[in-house]
Amino acid sequence: MINKNIIALGFVSFFTDLASAVVTSVLPLYIVYVLGEGVDKLGFVVGIATFVSYGFRFVFGYFSDKYQIVKPFVVSGYLLSAVTKPLLYFASSWISIAGLRGLERVGKAVRSASKDSLISAYSDKKKSGKTFGFHKTMDIAGELMGSIIAFMVLFYFGHSKEVFTNLFAFTLIPGIISVIIVMFFVKDTPSKKKQTSKLSLKDDINLLPILLIFFAFTFFMFNDSFFLIKAKEAGYSLAYIPLLVIVLNLTQTVLSYFFGLKIDKLGAKKVLLISFIFGIISIGFLYFDLIILGFVTLGVFLVASVNTIRAYISKNAKNKGTLFGVFYAGVAISGALGAVFTGMIWKYFGQDVATLISLVALVIIGFLFFIFRRKN
Repeated sequence: MINKNIIALGFVSFFTDLASAVVTSVLPLYIVYVLGEGVDKLGFVVGIATFVSYGFRFVFGYFSDKYQIVKPFVVSGYLLSAVTKPLLYFASSWISIAGLRGLERVGKAVRSASKDSLISAYSDKKKSGKTFGFHKTMDIAGELMGSIIAFMVLFYFGHSKEVFTNLFAFTLIPGIISVIIVMFFVKDTPSKKKQTSKLSLKDDINLLPILLIFFAFTFFMFNDSFFLIKAKEAGYSLAYIPLLVIVLNLTQTVLSYFFGLKIDKLGAKKVLLISFIFGIISIGFLYFDLIILGFVTLGVFLVASVNTIRAYISKNAKNKGTLFGVFYAGVAISGALGAVFTGMIWKYFGQDVATLISLVALVIIGFLFFIFRRKN
């Protein structure tokens, strides 16, 4: 049976990610097609948001372990995100959007490693894949609801600038609900003696090779923002593009718990390899303009890979908060640089070249991981 604190955290993530999905379902379209900025500018926005979101997680993960600060980081992180998303209502350029997205992602950075440590603290260690699978299901269910709301609003009210900005303002409501839940319905982790010595990664050095391979894959894997722009370039209407986000999130919602169970049964390395295969297939579908299939397989990749890495760290790491922080910091660097790289290649060489480079690189990395897995 899943602990009630994890269930409460699931609802916190549901409402937070509902708000996030309302933003992310339409923000790339708003930047490129409403404000008239280029895909390269979208790449910078995604890169800044990704770097801030993941880069500072190492710092807060480290302090969470060293000083046993868990719930205060979780609460303050959710609060910061809740109050900054609606401020996009006032943003009118890619620079202001990048600044606000970066500030909102600081909230994500503050809470993420501590939240994962809290989930781990209330999990059955032998079934951490199941627990993280449940939490990810609630997470993605919120994203699914948010993308449905975005679609319905664009479908019935059109896609003027005012419609987009009103969607951004709406996110204050689910954001505040999530803060109330985490403040009053989630307990802190059981108190432990505070660390007085320096934490060392030497205890967890054997976990780093898989993380490094995942970082390389993340660099060349398209962010879902580029999937949305590819859909528009393939002929999809602005009003209907959020339906593709619904497909993406529905895929993750349906499969999250399933992959959590498979991680416990098959092991992290095997499930991670499966996720890489689906990631490669998704870029292949994108290259041939099979957009819907691309979003479905992207959903499989995202839910399987993230659940796998989080469960792998939960099961094997001694300094969990620090290792979660290392994981998120690595994703920050690889994801941010990858987004900027993709945006620049797309802008100056075209979408086909950008997609082909991604596809070839991912195949090579996937093959190298296949060899690594067989030898270790």
